Amino acid sequence: MFFERPESGELAVLVHLEFPQHTDPDDPREFEELVLSAGGDPVAMISGHRATPHARYFVGTGKLEELRECVETHGAELVIFNHTLSPSQERNLEQELKCRVLDRTGLILDIFAQRARTHEGKLQVELAQLRHMSTRLIRGWTHLERQKGGIGLRGPGETQLETDRRLLRVRIKSIEKRLEKVRKQRDQGRRARRRAEVPTVSLVGYTNAGKSTLFNRITAAGVYAQDQLFATLDPTMRRIELPTLGPAVLADTVGFISHLPHRLVQAFRATLEEAASADLLLHVIDAAAEERSRNIEQVEEVLEEIGAADLPQLKVYNKIDLLEELQPRIDRNELGRPVAVWLSAQSGAGVELLLEALAELLGEDRVVQTLILAPAQARLRARLYACHAVTHEDYTDCGDMELAINVPKSDLLRILSQEHLQYDELRWH
Repeated sequence: MFFERPESGELAVLVHLEFPQHTDPDDPREFEELVLSAGGDPVAMISGHRATPHARYFVGTGKLEELRECVETHGAELVIFNHTLSPSQERNLEQELKCRVLDRTGLILDIFAQRARTHEGKLQVELAQLRHMSTRLIRGWTHLERQKGGIGLRGPGETQLETDRRLLRVRIKSIEKRLEKVRKQRDQGRRARRRAEVPTVSLVGYTNAGKSTLFNRITAAGVYAQDQLFATLDPTMRRIELPTLGPAVLADTVGFISHLPHRLVQAFRATLEEAASADLLLHVIDAAAEERSRNIEQVEEVLEEIGAADLPQLKVYNKIDLLEELQPRIDRNELGRPVAVWLSAQSGAGVELLLEALAELLGEDRVVQTLILAPAQARLRARLYACHAVTHEDYTDCGDMELAINVPKSDLLRILSQEHLQYDELRWH
């Protein structure tokens, strides 16, 4: 016998087990938020402890019976595990519980599918879903999985499976090609920004830390921002003006989460490269979250995985409006460099401090000053204009030129050496 799987299900029973060997267990409250984010209606949470997962059902037979009763009592159409299930465990559980079973990866993929807005985002989600589905194909054809002898009993099960697998492989290759094209386009954009000497700042952080709200506050971009997990999926970039420094590009990226499935990191490579190639990372942290330290560690892990762990980083402690008597401020290290900014993106308190800290960090290797040149130094003036270093020019009564300079220090030193001049010999205002 086999049963028809329901097309969809909203009433969900949640399952969360704890294992002694897991030093970093997933948070059941975050799991519940994930289900709510996906549009599910959790009717019960079944928890327990096991030494190791059961090979056949993940949960033990006693817990399986409890789960079956719970599904029948609440009329639930969906059981969601806060763990990664093998394809066979998922199939066995569905046969026993007579309802749809989903694991943590499947749940996150479902949320991603709902949130994707751009063509690129949809491609990335589809790629992750197809890779996930490729290991679970057989369960759709359980009634045809064995060839039987006899007239009228020879089924096309294997043929159908092989056809499905081939079609999946073709579609995966096609999406990978298109995403490679997107990646090259993004790379081209990054090279153009580097040539124009426009620094890039990427917002990274745990999901629901307030990245999009902060992005909207700084850029007035109107990006979708909600108090839910994975509200942002598609990267958005905007040009901003920093005090004393000038233009920069701010990028909003997908939020991270504990035990982010590896296939998602792979699928979102084109998006995450935006963070990996930034000049500065703004690590947005929910200052009011109880598990703040753990969230920071999880973000650091994902940054390590995408090769962005060594990039300069400024921590932004957001949501200080939820904490009593905490004022916006900049924390500095022993060298006086900004290392953290405390602010509220919701109210806007402390945002000007963030812009100040950004200008300071990005301007460390830049010269942003006024240079006074005599008429005889017009050749140097021409060279500075040629490399777009002059932002404003004035003349004094005696004919000297006052040039407002904004240029990378390395470029300025190269120009000066070509003119056989020393930085300290020039007149600066």
